[in-house]
Amino acid sequence: MDPVKTLGEEIPAGAAAPARMRRPRGLVPEIVASLEADIREGRLVPGQKLPSESELVGRFDVSRTVVREAISRLQASGMVETRHGIGTFVNEPRAVEPNFRIAPEDVATAADVIELLELRISLESEAAALAAQRRSPESLSAMAAALASFNVAIHADSDAVPSDFHFHVEVARATGNRHFAELMTYLGTMIIPRTRLKTAASAPEGRLPYLERVHHEHENILDAIRRQDPEAARAAMRTHLSNSRERLRRAQPEA
Repeated sequence: MDPVKTLGEEIPAGAAAPARMRRPRGLVPEIVASLEADIREGRLVPGQKLPSESELVGRFDVSRTVVREAISRLQASGMVETRHGIGTFVNEPRAVEPNFRIAPEDVATAADVIELLELRISLESEAAALAAQRRSPESLSAMAAALASFNVAIHADSDAVPSDFHFHVEVARATGNRHFAELMTYLGTMIIPRTRLKTAASAPEGRLPYLERVHHEHENILDAIRRQDPEAARAAMRTHLSNSRERLRRAQPEA
């Protein structure tokens, strides 16, 4: 098999460039890691201007969208700042530590998961309301596909975590506000309580009825978004996440 080009590797002269196999979303962390290394190792120093967007596109062989998302992540971490009309500059080390971070080890107990659910209730309820106002035929299809996958998974003896997460991400994307989707992507599947605790397996009614109830709650959210009813969508998402919190409290009394 021919070698696939990765960051920092060269394709042998005369060899045909292989088709890119990485998804654009997967490229962003690679670019972020490379630029972070340049900053940590002194190749880019505080006050120095980062290469232009065009230069980064050429260096990493990616689209402008991927470069912009990578720069946005560096901005969020405090490593760089963008001065509109001038460029993006490396910050002093004191600004490197991010102000906000949720790591997997921060969601280790039932009490931790409940705290994250409380954060999600406020954020995702509003996201559902915005999705109801702004959804497109394409976003409706994406949400419906995620729910179809969820239904197949729960009847195939799966915990359905990937499709559950996918549905919530698609609701966030349907808002048309990239920050909702980026935050959900940043948090990842750890937002689903079943990834941290065996909530479905330990449910009094049994795994399948528990997950069927979750599926019904998801359908209520999608139905409200499809009907373009922001208040109903907000209420359906709040009910779903509040029910998750209460189910967890009943299953884990110490929380």
